[in-house]
Amino acid sequence: MHEHSLMNDLIHKIEGIAIAQGSRKVVCVYIKMGALCHISPSHFVEHFVQSSIGTVAENARIEIDVLQDTSHPQAQDVLLDKITLE
Repeated sequence: MHEHSLMNDLIHKIEGIAIAQGSRKVVCVYIKMGALCHISPSHFVEHFVQSSIGTVAENARIEIDVLQDTSHPQAQDVLLDKITLE
């Protein structure tokens, strides 16, 4: 259930950025995952692909950078780093 909320928030942020920039298509989404994140990169991709259907992020490439610092303040977080728009 936590993944559903995470994906809804992420898609909402991505759509807001795309709309603000006047774009209707996201080409790539760049994510940073903390070292202690509760979700694996492959699991994240599965949920993102499903959640993005019918949105500006549908079919967007997903680039994930898994951070290694377990003492970082955001070590448990999934962070939207940037997006590339068409």
